[in-house]
Amino acid sequence: MNSKYYIPAGTGTVPLTVDITPESAGWTESSLFVVELGAGESITRRTGDDEIIVVPLAGSASVSSGGVTFDLAGRASVFDGPSDFAYVGRDSEFTVTSAAGGRFALCGARAKARLPFRYVPAADVPIELRGAGNCSRQVHNFGTAGVFEADSIIACEVITPGGNWSSYPAHKHDENSENESQLEEIYYFEIDRGADGSPGFGYHRVYGTPERPIEVLEEVRSGDVVLVPHGYHGPSIAAPGYHMYYLNVMAGPGDERAWKICDDPAHTWLRGSWEHQDVDPRLPLHGNNS
Repeated sequence: MNSKYYIPAGTGTVPLTVDITPESAGWTESSLFVVELGAGESITRRTGDDEIIVVPLAGSASVSSGGVTFDLAGRASVFDGPSDFAYVGRDSEFTVTSAAGGRFALCGARAKARLPFRYVPAADVPIELRGAGNCSRQVHNFGTAGVFEADSIIACEVITPGGNWSSYPAHKHDENSENESQLEEIYYFEIDRGADGSPGFGYHRVYGTPERPIEVLEEVRSGDVVLVPHGYHGPSIAAPGYHMYYLNVMAGPGDERAWKICDDPAHTWLRGSWEHQDVDPRLPLHGNNS
């Protein structure tokens, strides 16, 4: 459909392959930058009004800020389990340097409070196996509320084995209420190659309510982004033979940093069906079984 909420791979300005600001997205809080660095290259940026989480997608790097440097071991690919990461508070300058080159996500959100520069090892990232059967997926809760202290950003990674559905049942979080939190969300995708090395693909859906309509149905490939300003989102469908990864970055204008969602009432019954199914035996994925 090529919705305005779909941003194809490589639309950023070198060295950025993804360059999403609140202004470019048409909202107020969430941002995402993906940088490709060659061997020995670096990039220096200022956070400004944002807090930033630096997450290696492929490769290792060092992150320096305020005279302190953290070395990120990173990973070979997003399908090799969670990565260590660094957090940079607002009103800070930071530099990402990669000795061997790699690809790195800079997840951002508007922040009121300035929190300290920090490092978190991969071993401290909680891994959650969510769903069951062909709705099984693996979640890396590296930057979620209740796991990592931040001012506003909520971020996680999801691995969906080939042939499975995730972000399902479709859910929304576009208003502040007792059961829901208003959050702008970014989906950044990478798709594993097939057994013969061919590039993979998947699909992602966003749809609205009668009061706030939105229609997105996109084929997604590695490096693509889908923006979710409001509405129900899901499923994210991994084509058979191709594992799907997506990075979620969320933030909202409310005072509470929380991920509270409401399912599409037509499909929430599916959660009960998981009680009688096993988790996909391919999970967890950690590279050697991908």
